[in-house]
Amino acid sequence: MGDTDGDSANDTAGESLLTVVIALVANALIAIAKTAAAAITGSASMVAEAAHSWADTGNEVLLVIAERRSRKPADARHPLGFGKDAYIWSMFAAFGLFTAGAVVSIQHGITELIDPEPASDFGVAYVVLAVSFVLEAISFVRAYRQARAAARERSRHTIEHVAKSSNPTLRAVFAEDAAALIGLVLAFLGVLLHQVTGSPVYDALGSILVGVLLGVVAVVLIGRNRAFLLGEAIDEESRDVVLAELLERPEIDRVTFLHIEFTGPDTVFVIAAVDLVGDRGEADVAAELRALEDALEQHRQVGRAVLTLSDAASPPLLPGRSAPAP
Repeated sequence: MGDTDGDSANDTAGESLLTVVIALVANALIAIAKTAAAAITGSASMVAEAAHSWADTGNEVLLVIAERRSRKPADARHPLGFGKDAYIWSMFAAFGLFTAGAVVSIQHGITELIDPEPASDFGVAYVVLAVSFVLEAISFVRAYRQARAAARERSRHTIEHVAKSSNPTLRAVFAEDAAALIGLVLAFLGVLLHQVTGSPVYDALGSILVGVLLGVVAVVLIGRNRAFLLGEAIDEESRDVVLAELLERPEIDRVTFLHIEFTGPDTVFVIAAVDLVGDRGEADVAAELRALEDALEQHRQVGRAVLTLSDAASPPLLPGRSAPAP
């Protein structure tokens, strides 16, 4: 099930928090610069980009809250911990990206199409877009490196890992920074075409395209957070690894039921029905099950493990199969 070192879990949490903080600082600086540029130039694309960056800045604040709250230890009223708080606050951030970013950008673009206004001082826009691209690239490289390192541990492609990862803050920063870089290119093209042709239509279309891009990213993030809030199970390959590890234990003869779902970033809840080797009294069985649960919970990814006894009629589970053996 992976590294059992508790320090590794702390390192992972620290990396995620640092990734979010870097994105927060970068987006705050970018938002201020874009707002000034939008006011000076009157460019619709720059207004859209300013709204985008302010939405991202607010989102990063929510993601910092998500990181902090989700790491609170379990208590009597929350035996599975507070890990799902990460998905709740990340969901708020995704809704913010949709409303403050996508809707404002599209609405402003449509307004500019209906009642266009010429822009000026295009050089200011180009400078701000260039500086913004550099800052966004720094934030994106940080998120990409964290995602790539985690993907290598799981033998996945980086993009696949970002899509499947149980870490919503990493996925949000990665997706928002990637969208920001694409949005900056769209904004640059909108401003450039406006300057070359003299028509503000291209600038307005740039604003609308930025809004559509943000809307797509927001919908994807909302969908992934919703899946984890509903209780997404781990993939079959990872489940087989856990099953094989259980079957390797000398105390376990067979496993007839196994359910593993995420309770937070990189944290799972394991429920299994097992048949123990030998025939012992009730007290001995209870003590052995508790010892097995404790052993499973030593893995940094396992927040809670609950084992129960299998009944004799239940068929055993085998690695590589999604259903019990016949």
